[in-house]
Amino acid sequence: MSAVVLIGAQWGDEGKGKITDFLAEKADVVVRYQGGSNAGHTVVVGEEEYKLHLIPSGILYPNTSCIIGNGVVVNIETLLKEMDGLKERGIETDHLHISDRAHVIMPYHLLLDQLQEEGKGDQKIGTTKKGIGPAYVDKASRVGIRMVDLLDQDIFAAKVEANLKEKNLLFTKVYEVEGFQKEEIIAQFEPFIERIKPYLTDTSLLVNQALEQGENVLFEGAQGTLLDLDQGTYPFVTSSHPTAGGACIGAGVGPTKINKVLGVVKAYTTRVGEGPFPTELNDATGEMIRKEGVEFGTTTGRPRRCGWFDAVIARYSVRMSGLTGLALTKLDVLDKLDELKICYGYEYQGQVLSQFPSSLQTLEDCRPLYEIMEGWQEDTSKARTFEALPDKAQKYIKRIEELSGSKVVLVAVGPKRDQTIVREELY
Repeated sequence: MSAVVLIGAQWGDEGKGKITDFLAEKADVVVRYQGGSNAGHTVVVGEEEYKLHLIPSGILYPNTSCIIGNGVVVNIETLLKEMDGLKERGIETDHLHISDRAHVIMPYHLLLDQLQEEGKGDQKIGTTKKGIGPAYVDKASRVGIRMVDLLDQDIFAAKVEANLKEKNLLFTKVYEVEGFQKEEIIAQFEPFIERIKPYLTDTSLLVNQALEQGENVLFEGAQGTLLDLDQGTYPFVTSSHPTAGGACIGAGVGPTKINKVLGVVKAYTTRVGEGPFPTELNDATGEMIRKEGVEFGTTTGRPRRCGWFDAVIARYSVRMSGLTGLALTKLDVLDKLDELKICYGYEYQGQVLSQFPSSLQTLEDCRPLYEIMEGWQEDTSKARTFEALPDKAQKYIKRIEELSGSKVVLVAVGPKRDQTIVREELY
């Protein structure tokens, strides 16, 4: 038995979909434990590309059970469209299970997310406007609607009615827009409920039974460490916990069941949305990395901000999630550069910071301190062993290990499954 938690160790978009898909081949169960359809994982199989938002990346393996855990907030209409899209391409979803404790994103969450973000003006967070934040707010306020509530018409109707009393006042009196009718929402959900009902179950029980039977379980996080609600660059964060601790809460397992925690990092750094980004490159090099790495959001299509590898962030992620290893992705994107930089620390008011600051204002005023390394200027996409990589690429990876404090156990040199170098087996 092996229980592996896979997290993003930067600002998300690190290539977790590819790594999850790669590891899912030997996994019996893959569990998505937090976030919602604001996440996007891209998986390339042969010449086929799959963009997943709610369904775990292991869905492409028919013998792997896939679970949407209780920590996920689910837009049912989006989920059903994703399932239909997979079926149209010959991918069955019979091996998908959804927690009956997962919270449901309602139509009023979507509208509220949009109105709140627009109302912030220059102070906007950069939300995907998928209703994620408002759904988690209702969850914390103990007025959320869970999947299990959909199974009883009276309970569902009562909860919708209670929520609309407050939400409609907010819409009409504060935002001056039209609210929602209970009957319309209930009618909208009726066909959704019938379709989703067979997939609902106590997924915590399934996961724990799998672990007790000695099966391999992979816990898949969405977003990344610096978007964690508690540990990220607050308030420019998501509304859940993408760090390793979130897997226990969001999947319903105890921490003693976890064996390994793998953090995914790009060979450089990217960020989507607002907030400080010390190593950001607003120049031709940054544009080249964006172009070569196809750095555009899977969910929103927004161009990602690109910068040099930040070892301060990597060290922080190693500490926050107790990482036992790193998966380094998109090494091949850097193949053409003659010079590379790694940020080893920040200069702040004459001091050198080696640890990631909690103050956004401090981070905004930090200047990155770089080590300069020679580029390899060779094609790495065909390498299948670490030794087959150019010497300078090997040196770059080893320096990342030294500065981050964690071994790089996987190296991705392209988007396809076979473009992955395994330095240490995880199962």
